[in-house]
Amino acid sequence: MKTKIFTGMLASAALALSASTASAATLDDVKAKGFVQCGVSTGLAGFSAPDDAGEWSGIDVEYCRGVAAAVFGDPTKVKFTALTAKERFTALQSGEIDVLSRNTTWTMSRDTQLGLNFAGVNYYDGQGFMVRKALGLNSALELSGASVCVQTGTTTELNLTDYFKANNMEYKPVVFEKLEEVNAAYAANRCDVYTTDASGLYSIRLTLEDPDAHTVLPEIISKEPLGPVVRQGDDQWFNIAKWTHNAMVNAEELGLTSENVDLEKDSDNPNIKRLLGAEGDFGESIGLSSDWAYNIIKTVGNYGEVFDRTVGAGSPLKIERGTNALWSKGGLQYAPPVR
Repeated sequence: MKTKIFTGMLASAALALSASTASAATLDDVKAKGFVQCGVSTGLAGFSAPDDAGEWSGIDVEYCRGVAAAVFGDPTKVKFTALTAKERFTALQSGEIDVLSRNTTWTMSRDTQLGLNFAGVNYYDGQGFMVRKALGLNSALELSGASVCVQTGTTTELNLTDYFKANNMEYKPVVFEKLEEVNAAYAANRCDVYTTDASGLYSIRLTLEDPDAHTVLPEIISKEPLGPVVRQGDDQWFNIAKWTHNAMVNAEELGLTSENVDLEKDSDNPNIKRLLGAEGDFGESIGLSSDWAYNIIKTVGNYGEVFDRTVGAGSPLKIERGTNALWSKGGLQYAPPVR
């Protein structure tokens, strides 16, 4: 009997050790190679797109730099892998990338059936439709019989089918795997309508020869909460992914910016002290240094700063905050407290 009990204890200990080892696997691997490998889009202005020199920018890119700042104290310690919608989940599942930050919609099936965890929502979006103004259309309900350009391997396809079926309308899908192919097809007038997330439509519209000749119709037909994704089974890395975004949102709410964070290091506000590592061991609890959040805020900025320069008023897209405003200002961005 004692032998069985001892054997059981050994088995339990082995399982606990295995779980502990697994939970730290991604962070250890990232530290060993010296950078975060981040999966992004093949090019969507405002979210993740390279310039002529190969430098990436966008709200999803800034999140990846935030993770690098949290882990290394250096936002440049990140490399980017451009992925199509079809490739993105396989790349994460296989370990080719450490985190996916690629305008990806959080859905139940993706969250429960792919072995993945969504770490938050860095952009609340919804699917829309873009058409040429010359068509004289004012509503998506006037699109019956239209040909519609859409990217395969996305939630957009299903939403498109559901919307037309619900409104007893017919349409002809014009489907492509790569975003660039969809863009080219619409630009070449191979379809009447382009459908994707509304933010993407505003971004793609800017790349067309005459942006003013195109309009985004008013209807939003779906909920598209976009956010970063990691593999299941690695709670430590999941915590780092979640709290990178939460740190940015909390920083904005507390009035901390990349410009004033040094001045606030001696603040008497307990919420600021905990976030910046002057009180408690919150960084150490997830395997990081005590100044993990300070490094994010100082080198990348708070959520509002990132939003403004990538997709907001300080960017070519000039998208209003809307649902992406802080909860205290009528939006949905709300982060749990550091305590």
